[in-house]
This record gives sequence, structure tokens and C-alpha cells, in this order.
Amino acid sequence: MRVWIDLTNSPHVLVLRPVIEDLRARGHEVEVTARDFAQTVALAERHGLDATVIGRHRGEHKSAKAIGLASRSTALLRWARGRRFDVALGHGSNDITVAAKLLRIPSATMFDYEWATVQHTINCRLARSVVVPDVIPPERLGRYGAIGKIRAYAGLKEEYYLSDLDPDRAVLTELGLDDREPIVVVRTAPEVSLYHSHGGDDQFAAVLRRVQGRQAVVLPRTPDQRAELAKAGGFIVPEQAIDAPSLIAFADLVVSAGGTMNREAVALGTPVYTTFAGRLGAVDEALIAAGRLRRLERPEQVVVEKRERAADGSSADRIRRDPAILTDLLLTAAA
Repeated sequence: MRVWIDLTNSPHVLVLRPVIEDLRARGHEVEVTARDFAQTVALAERHGLDATVIGRHRGEHKSAKAIGLASRSTALLRWARGRRFDVALGHGSNDITVAAKLLRIPSATMFDYEWATVQHTINCRLARSVVVPDVIPPERLGRYGAIGKIRAYAGLKEEYYLSDLDPDRAVLTELGLDDREPIVVVRTAPEVSLYHSHGGDDQFAAVLRRVQGRQAVVLPRTPDQRAELAKAGGFIVPEQAIDAPSLIAFADLVVSAGGTMNREAVALGTPVYTTFAGRLGAVDEALIAAGRLRRLERPEQVVVEKRERAADGSSADRIRRDPAILTDLLLTAAA
């Protein structure tokens, strides 16, 4: 079978890497495309995925997103035509589902946050299979046209793609971290400004000040945020793509506004606070109810101290699942 996989954002590299490896181990031919956005291309190279780079991110405004979808889907269509793919797979990639539909290639989409309305309306209606965590109530996906297409899996997607992770201490050396002292990892919110995102002294700014001068690794989302952090000083800000899962495994605390890093910490057994300000999805609702993820309500909750874990970063709370299960669910699109 000839399989096409598209990567549009950096977390998708980690999610689909074991699926790609599993497909190739089964004897399938796999070709990978990637969008030039965030650190997607750099991470694909780091993991040896040999992706063909097609298109770039056009911006967050609706008009820019529409232009980006049209232009990149067209570019993907031109690239894929004549390659005789049997199935197309993506994690939230509108571009591949649109191009695959026009080329009459069956496709599967995958996601774990159900409130991205525009994205899911496109993907769920065009894809043949919709792969999601089983904690998402099917009725939340009905308005997207997903009923009858849902293929559910247990647990977190992070428990699958991190199942073979053997945390590499090289990331500590790369960032100049001393494992004998507490390490905190912070993932910024999407807002352009860290210290004045709401015109004042907000909670996230207070968190940054609380960890400033400690072994605080901050992962910014934009060049403007990077510049703010450099001006403030007292933070470790990586200049290029790093082995973030290994860093999280060795960290003593994670504070993140992004869903993927929160759930990676949960899967690896690292204490984590979420500062996500949007509507919670079913996955985070379940994690918070179970006490595996905590909402940050006040900066004083952030206490940077050493936690108990093995020298290799392993935790008694870590859960591993077989990524072949995700491969099988995605391939239902070709059945």
C-alpha cells in the first residue's frame, strides 16, 4: 500500500513518527509532506522523516487561513497527482483532506481537541475515518459530520507516541542544565506579548517572574516573545528544535498554555499546570477530574522543587500504549 502523510505543525511530527515507522515496518510505502511552520520541518529532519516541504503558514486571520488552505491544498494536489496513493493520513491537516478528496484518495484525520470548529467541519466531512480519544462524547462531533466515521482509542495520544521514549540526558547538556537542581519548563501562550498580553500584569507574566533566574526553560511561540524573554533575562530559551519530550521527562515541573505539552507531561508522569484560557476539551476535562492535570489559578501555586523520579527520568505514573493501535485505526480509511 502507498501511504501519504502530511505534517502541518510541530506536534504532528511526534504524533505520526511511530505511525510512519510502523507502516514501513509492515512493508507499506510512505511519503511525507510538511508545511513550513513553527519547527515542523526541523523536527521532521531530526527524526529522519525525509519530508517534502510544501507551502507555509499564512497567518491567523480567517482570510489568511482561507488563502493558505486554498494555496497549499492546490500545491499538494499537484504534488500528489500521479503518485497513486492508496490512503492519505493527517493530524488535523485540512490541506491533505481537501487535496485527497479532489484526487479521490480515501483519507483519515486525527485530533484530540473537539472545539476547533472550522478545522473539524472540513476534515470530518471530507475524511472517511475520524480518529479521536474515546473520552470525547460522539455528540460533540455530530455537527462536524463525523457520526459513523469515528474510530476511538483509549487514553492519550501522547501515551502512544511516547511509548518508546528513552529520555536522552543529552538535552540537559545541550541546554546547560544541572539535574541536581530543580528544572521547570514553560510553554508560552499564543499571544504576541508575554508581559502585556492583556494590557496589564497578567497571571502568565507573574509565573515568568516567579521562575526567572531559576533553571527555567521557556519555549516561546513567536519571535516577539523570544525578544521579550531575551530582554528580561534569567531564562533559558533554546535557539533551535530540541528533544522536548526528554526535557519534560527530566523536568520537575511543567507550566504550559498548550495542550500537547501538558499531555506529554501527564503521559510521562511529570507534574503539570495548564494556563489554557480557551474552552476545555473532553481530554483535559477528564485529566483535571482525575487529578493528573492541574489548572493554574494563582502564580503562588508554582513551586519549583525537586521531585522523586528515577535517574533516567522515568516515573511510576508513566503510561505506555502500543502505537500500532493508532496505525490500525487510521488505516480503516483504506478498508
